[in-house]
Amino acid sequence: MKLFIKYMVSNRCKMVVKEILKELNLPFILVDFGEVEIMEDISLEQREFLKKELLESGLELMDDKKSILIEKIKTIIIQMIHHTQEDIKINFSDYLSEKLHHNYNYLANLFSDAQGTTIEHYIIYNKIERVKELMIYGELTITEIAYKMNYSSVAHLSSQFKKVTGLSPSHFKQLKDKRRNQIEEIAYDTGKKN
Repeated sequence: MKLFIKYMVSNRCKMVVKEILKELNLPFILVDFGEVEIMEDISLEQREFLKKELLESGLELMDDKKSILIEKIKTIIIQMIHHTQEDIKINFSDYLSEKLHHNYNYLANLFSDAQGTTIEHYIIYNKIERVKELMIYGELTITEIAYKMNYSSVAHLSSQFKKVTGLSPSHFKQLKDKRRNQIEEIAYDTGKKN
């Protein structure tokens, strides 16, 4: 039996769900982002307990097929952008259609109606969050980040970054570096007094 869980987008969430399932003595086959497959049907009582436990952990058991589909769209996007080490070299519309077995126009309209934003904006927002994360780590140049995140150019990345954050990538990096310098100065000043 498959169950679908809203907001289950991290490894920590998967661990929490596994613990809840163990507590309920529900043997599971799979616990993945947004989805659980258990070996047997669950009683109404078990379902209510599961629902309650998930809510206490910030997660939500879903029943509505459209809500489940929207959550699957989000989970696939988050997984591809935030939880893969590979460079993103896919066409999201084709990928979503293929993974979810629905026409992309149907998925896009469903998502927009329910979320008040387009799939494209959701992807852009998540890509920019990932770009910020990669910039903070400081291991890649902006050119390498643009390539990794499948931007056609650094200019394209910079344009989207500025639209979403209000800052250019270089200004964002300067703010991050300035903050780091201030922390280093505090550590230096503290060390000087001793």
